[in-house]
Amino acid sequence: MIEKPLTPADVEFVTTLHGEEQESFIVLMQPRGKQDVLLRAIDDVALGEFDEAVREGDETTDELPVERALSHTLASLRDTGAEAVGQVVEDHPIDLLRSVVEQTHADEVIVLTAPHFVEEFFHRDWASRARHKVGVPVLKLFSHAPDEPAKGGS
Repeated sequence: MIEKPLTPADVEFVTTLHGEEQESFIVLMQPRGKQDVLLRAIDDVALGEFDEAVREGDETTDELPVERALSHTLASLRDTGAEAVGQVVEDHPIDLLRSVVEQTHADEVIVLTAPHFVEEFFHRDWASRARHKVGVPVLKLFSHAPDEPAKGGS
C-alpha cells in the first residue's frame, strides 16, 4: 500500500528485501485526501515543517495525477525485473487489502508511506489496522525523497 509514487530509493529497498528471490508486487495506491488535511498539518508541525503545515489546505499541487503516479511506480518496479500490477483505491483500503491478500495468497504486506505521527500514535495508520485484518506479516516502511536512502519503519 502506498500513498504516492515510489522513489528510486524506495523501489531499490522493496525489491531487495528478500535478496535474489523473484518478487511480485500488487500495488494498492490511495493518495492522501482532503479528509486528512488536519492530520497532515499536525504531522508537519510535529516534524518542525511549519511552512508545510500552513500549505496543507492549499488546492494546488505539483504531484502527478494518481493514475500516472501508479503507472510510474509499476514501471519502476518492473524495470528491476519484478512483476507488478496495481490499482488506485478509492475507499476502504484495508478491506481491499484483506481481499487481495486472501485471493492471491500473499506472503506479506508492505505499507510504505510518509510518517503520520498522529495516526500511528492512535494505531489508526494503515499498517496498524492491517496487522489486525490481513493474516500475514505487515512491514511498515517510510517513503523518502528521491535523493535520500531508504530506511525501514516498524
